[in-house]
Amino acid sequence: MDQLETLPLADPGRPDLSSPTGFLRWLRREQRAGQHLATLWGVAEMSCLAALPVALGRGIQAVVDHDRGALWHAALLALALSAGQSCATVLLHRRAVWNWIRAASTVRQLVARQASHLGSGLSRRIATGEVVAVSSGDVEKIGWYVELTARVRAAVLVWLGVSGVVLLRRPLLGLIVLLGVPVLAAAVLPLLGPFERRYTAQRALGGKATALAADTVAGLRVLRGIGGEELFLRRYREASQRVRAAAVRTARINALIRAQELLLPGLFVVGVTWYGAELAAHGRIGVGELVAVYGATAFLAAPLRILGEAAHAWSVARVSAERAVRVLSAGAAGRREATAVLPAADRSDLHDPASGLTARAGRLTAVVCGDPDVAGELAARLGGEAGDGTPSARLGGVPFDAVAAGEVRAAVMVHDKEPVLLSGTLADLLDVPRSGRVAVEDALAAARAEDVLDALVDGSPECGGEPMRARITERGRSLSGGQRQRLALARSLVADPPVLVLDEPTSAVDAHTEARIAAGLRKLREERTTVVLATSPLLLDQADAVHLLQDGRVVATGTHRTLLAREPRYRAVVTREDDAPPGAEEER
Repeated sequence: MDQLETLPLADPGRPDLSSPTGFLRWLRREQRAGQHLATLWGVAEMSCLAALPVALGRGIQAVVDHDRGALWHAALLALALSAGQSCATVLLHRRAVWNWIRAASTVRQLVARQASHLGSGLSRRIATGEVVAVSSGDVEKIGWYVELTARVRAAVLVWLGVSGVVLLRRPLLGLIVLLGVPVLAAAVLPLLGPFERRYTAQRALGGKATALAADTVAGLRVLRGIGGEELFLRRYREASQRVRAAAVRTARINALIRAQELLLPGLFVVGVTWYGAELAAHGRIGVGELVAVYGATAFLAAPLRILGEAAHAWSVARVSAERAVRVLSAGAAGRREATAVLPAADRSDLHDPASGLTARAGRLTAVVCGDPDVAGELAARLGGEAGDGTPSARLGGVPFDAVAAGEVRAAVMVHDKEPVLLSGTLADLLDVPRSGRVAVEDALAAARAEDVLDALVDGSPECGGEPMRARITERGRSLSGGQRQRLALARSLVADPPVLVLDEPTSAVDAHTEARIAAGLRKLREERTTVVLATSPLLLDQADAVHLLQDGRVVATGTHRTLLAREPRYRAVVTREDDAPPGAEEER
């Protein structure tokens, strides 16, 4: 009895991403043992099925010849073949389903590993709908094809065996059987090209519709506020109708393929049976042999159906594999092999060659960007997610793209502009890997989250007045934007990474709260490297050094007060006033 492996796999391996075909080939190679076992059980099952008409033919001939002994032998042979077929069918189904599950699980683990590797950079490279489609529908299509390859091998082997036996007994009939099956199998090929094109279009439209739905759900609160639900509902209706129309077009071709899979083998069986009947009518073969020939020919309809199913599975699996390769290849081109080790992060300067920014170790550094998109790209680079063709940031002179992603993330944590709060209790939210230097209470106090705790307790009567047991709804939708922002900041402060990059951490809070957060942040991150991307004077005034970026490059550096007095470009961004430098009014 074959043994099944344990899922999930300890290591899904390193896939071949050179092409969709290479990826599918790699998946097959990764489960060689399972493929060989499935082929073995498939050969056993179909061999018994192909030999059964021989036993029946012998039994019928024994009845015609009134040979009781031959009849008993034929009955015992039929019984043994039936029992063997039943056992082989069970073992084949068990192994085939497992091969399907293992292939699908491998792809899911690879996608999950890729998402973990890219982090927040995944959504910047691949649409959400694309990732969801690969993780759901595409893995099933890929698993179906990988599982089917073993049954195709078994069908081909048994077809060759049956053809050889018939060829020895009846050369002309054997030649018809030997050549007829591949010709009929190839008849479906002209339909595969149109089917693949239509299926590709259908999957692309489905991915766009999924992405639109995900974006709509994520922004539902905002849409309700501006009365935009009907607009997005209409857009989703239109997108779903395009998907439906594409699916109907695909189904038409699929129906033709399915009809061909049934019609052509049926015509083949009728033709061979007619020829065998002609031979029997002229006394060239006996009745029993005619039954055996008919049964063997009828059996060949099974390999034909498997070959037709394999052609169909190949078409959909190649489209799905292409999408999987696109997701798994994202970000791979710009990253080198992990050959370096980061120095001590708390004693090393963080430098971004693309902008010229250097954040000194153990200092609070602020960065002012007039463009929020530039700030987001800078935060991503400082976190080790350099874009294609962009030089990687460096910590202590070591480039991030030469270091393992896990090591980079252990050293540098990026607090996104719109952080996500997962559903669960407050204790779950703050249960993150941490240094142990910062207590939960201190982090909440520094983030000025007192009113957030009260709101959570009021909204969760079952917590018994204990804030840590209070529940947070999905994405924290029951909280205001400022409350969500402060809880997310507290989570980052609890983690206490050696280097913390904050992108607009207080954009949704009032000025009084922001001033207290700025003071608490400076105190709690003392002697830790902290980079704050912001334009708020209250935050900038707490920084040891402030850098002004224009067109993606550092153009001025100093303290907040110095830059405010001497740098008009800085003043224009921070105060939102395009005024002249001091003294210009007197000169005029």
